[in-house]
Amino acid sequence: MVWLRRCTHYLFIVVVAVNSTLLTINAGDYIFYTDWAWTSFVVFSISQTLMLTVGACYYLTFTGVPGTATYYALIMTVYTWIAKGAWFALGYPYDFIVTPVWLPSAMLLDLAYWATKKNKHSLILFGGVLVGMSLPLFNMVNLITVADPLETAFKYPRPTLPPYMTPIEPQVGKFYNSPVALGAGAGAVLACTFAALGCKLTTWTYRWMAA
Repeated sequence: MVWLRRCTHYLFIVVVAVNSTLLTINAGDYIFYTDWAWTSFVVFSISQTLMLTVGACYYLTFTGVPGTATYYALIMTVYTWIAKGAWFALGYPYDFIVTPVWLPSAMLLDLAYWATKKNKHSLILFGGVLVGMSLPLFNMVNLITVADPLETAFKYPRPTLPPYMTPIEPQVGKFYNSPVALGAGAGAVLACTFAALGCKLTTWTYRWMAA
């Protein structure tokens, strides 16, 4: 049954990493970004935080080896590079789709696991908070380095949208002034929950295989 457990494990890693790749492409979508600005940054920062946390914690607790969370983030990064190359070949603005810096956040997850001598509860609490608070910051650093989204939008005109897809004027400034702080605050809370889910998936996998 060992081979079946391993296949299930690797299949899960592939599924989560592919979904993370899709979230990354959407986070760099110049059409969505120019319409919704900081709102889209917050939403996709949180979504990527959760995808990284659940997959990395599952991988980390499944192997029990500190460092595998960073390896998982590397898998996500490589998948994104491949997808970005394909989109670029189709004429999509490549310079605005930048891979968010997952690796430092995943390293913090590994550090929390290693420093607490593989304590799962510390991984959930400390690791989840560290990833949730750090990824929006690294994501913003990446966003600052890319081409001006408005310039990109004019360079690549967007297609005509149906009425239900036409966005309302965002008015983002009326709700919050710091998208990084909002993303980090929400991400820190939600990432702990998803870290717990990632750890629980390991337990479920072993129990399913033992049945």
